[in-house]
Amino acid sequence: MNEGIPESMQSLIEKVKAHYQDNPKIGRMFEKAFKNTYETTIREDGDKTFVITGDIPAMWLRDSAAQVRPYLVLAEKDLTFARLVAGVVRQQFEFIKHDVYANAFNQEPNGERYHDDETEMTDWMWERKYEIDSLCYPIQLAYLYWKSTTKTDVFNDVFVEAVRKIIKTWKVEQHHEEQSAYYFKRDNCSAQDTLSHEGKGASVQYTGMTWSGFRPSDDACQYGYLIPSNMFAVVVLGYLAEIAEAVLSDSELKEEALNLAHEIDEGIKKFGVVHHPKHGVIYAYETDGYGRHVLMDDANVPSLLSIPYLGYTDITDSIYQNTRRFLLSKDNPYYYEGTIAKGIGSPHTPSSYIWHIALAIQGMTAIDEIERERLLEVFKETDAGTELMHEGFHVDNPSQFTRPWFSWANMMFSEFLLMEMGVIVKDSPLAKQKGSM
Repeated sequence: MNEGIPESMQSLIEKVKAHYQDNPKIGRMFEKAFKNTYETTIREDGDKTFVITGDIPAMWLRDSAAQVRPYLVLAEKDLTFARLVAGVVRQQFEFIKHDVYANAFNQEPNGERYHDDETEMTDWMWERKYEIDSLCYPIQLAYLYWKSTTKTDVFNDVFVEAVRKIIKTWKVEQHHEEQSAYYFKRDNCSAQDTLSHEGKGASVQYTGMTWSGFRPSDDACQYGYLIPSNMFAVVVLGYLAEIAEAVLSDSELKEEALNLAHEIDEGIKKFGVVHHPKHGVIYAYETDGYGRHVLMDDANVPSLLSIPYLGYTDITDSIYQNTRRFLLSKDNPYYYEGTIAKGIGSPHTPSSYIWHIALAIQGMTAIDEIERERLLEVFKETDAGTELMHEGFHVDNPSQFTRPWFSWANMMFSEFLLMEMGVIVKDSPLAKQKGSM
């Protein structure tokens, strides 16, 4: 736990509270949520930073990047936060170097884990569910750290070794059934917590996309080509190519990243787009390359709703807008409407529970100011009196919620408010699109 709040953070908090002085609860919620990650989840050790998710004592590669991303607006001028974010990046790439397939790690090799799964575990790993986004988020954070601070210290030998492992893994997983040694089996659990077909997942054929065992919810994919995660891979491979050229002077790495991004992108365009009878041409959530698709969205990011947030397309893109209308309708099986709120939930949580993370993404990808203002009021009315965000909550009764201490949700709410004020992480996709909104 950190002692005291740095002046730069307190100054930003006061700026937000002043902006929302006519809506004081929103200002208080921002203060509590924005401080919560810093005060309760950060563990700095030398030049590395370990970040727990909140009520689980492990560090997820995905969550930890999203948890500290809003702090980049402070890192631009405050070395305390620049050091903190750099430490997260270093820790993430050390973990990726250790095992490219794991999604969550321990602070030390103590053997603690969620479950004794049948896969290749070490004492460093909390869980080994392979998810594409777990490898995308650290690259994105490293890139945005560089753009926000101009510092290149995180692009060390560990970074280079780890990103080469990522590219190699994504190439292998383009041919999952023929080339991959990864498997994952969990006993005495629900179907969404383990992979079918002896831990290898449902059959897929080559598409150019790269396979994922699990969604960013940590639930198993129904079909192995998870479209929003492949979109995220395309974006971060572009970031990696830029880093390789401008910082590393590594033309081979640049070319390899660009070629793989092209192959994945072509796969998305050929296999990831379907015609919906009501909404027109939309993106599918998952496909297997054989013509089967899952049409839905999940609250966890990357999601289809988050496509512009990821930087894959502009908010005004016609296929995205068609997809968005589908996702925010009852045609999406995980869209729920109630007396208090409406939005996207997840098979990870009970029916009729929607997520604050999905509401934040909806706000950050909304063109309509009225929609954003409505969502702001929804946040205010669904905190269950805690002035903090949660995982999922019931659309008719927000006092029924999951995860009282969930740092990712707090920071997504914080990022939404900062975006509303025009305070956006430098060179993030939202910053580049803001001028066209």
